[in-house]
Amino acid sequence: MARQWILTGQEGFEKSLQYQEGLDIPSAHKLGSHDVLVAMHAASLNYRELMIAGPVGINGPITPPVIPGCDGAGIVTDVGSSVMDFRPGDRVVTYVAPKLAESRGDDALPSIADAMLCRGQGIEGTLRSHGVFSEVGLVHAPKSLDYLPAATLSCTWITAWNALFGLKGREAGPGSWVLVQGTGGVSVATLQLAIAAGASVIATTSNDEKAARLKALGATHVINYRTNPQGWGEEARGLTPNGRGLDFVIDVGGNETLSQSLAAVCVDGIVLVVGGVGETMEVVPMFAALMHTCIVRGILAGSRNQFRDLIRFIDNKKIVPAVDDVVFELAEAKGAYKRLKEKKHFSKVLIKIDQV
Repeated sequence: MARQWILTGQEGFEKSLQYQEGLDIPSAHKLGSHDVLVAMHAASLNYRELMIAGPVGINGPITPPVIPGCDGAGIVTDVGSSVMDFRPGDRVVTYVAPKLAESRGDDALPSIADAMLCRGQGIEGTLRSHGVFSEVGLVHAPKSLDYLPAATLSCTWITAWNALFGLKGREAGPGSWVLVQGTGGVSVATLQLAIAAGASVIATTSNDEKAARLKALGATHVINYRTNPQGWGEEARGLTPNGRGLDFVIDVGGNETLSQSLAAVCVDGIVLVVGGVGETMEVVPMFAALMHTCIVRGILAGSRNQFRDLIRFIDNKKIVPAVDDVVFELAEAKGAYKRLKEKKHFSKVLIKIDQV
């Protein structure tokens, strides 16, 4: 029998997230010609899941009920008659924006207008034991990763890849300096990708234990931003060769951190605006980019072809995504949401999906 979670509204995950079990497994003979039936083995959570489950914000509304989650990994059990890229037995991971790929192709980049059609919001997500996915909503999983680490890639890792390698001619590599903020999924993924590409990384955190983990993953320097709340950007700049500044600054805090990100970036460097987990809402004006003579690039995840490039890189470099120490079973998903909301996690919160 199948199991799943649904969102019945946007009143917070505590109230709106509901568990269902004893459901029928989708029937193979009812698959559409381009559908793929997948037995899910793992999923992971992103900050967007908290936002979608809560009162309508930047992500926009849902039409309930909807199965949440955009990150997942599983095995193909059946395919529709016209499916070309997948066969039963293939290990797959979910792509966050299949409607975009379907309408505009595998090189299309998601915009905020596409957010409401992304997996786990506008279309069914990954917090389920079995699911029917469109062919363009999947890619082959890395050969080098088990299901749990593979299930972290769909949102945060593709965002990190786009941040470091998405601007042609400005890719990260040896000699590049990268600043990541905190120990959330995008920041840790960016750190691991940058190190694998030969770049140097400066990381920020407020926790000594997490600082040690960042060092173990390869960070050259770790800054405690709480000890220098108004000056950690300049502190980071001072740690680069000749104080020239960072080539890539991955900003996850939005208005709360952008002023420090601009202080850290080098001339003609890139500030990547990838999230808004900070609490301060005093707007940082775009004109500030002129004062720091830099590029400011906002991104949301990446294209399906970028996802494939990321997976090839992971297999080639034998990267194993760093994940949280606590793993939840599908039935315990509310506990996973709670751990994410309370910021007790490191990198990605994992959910294993037992086939019962």
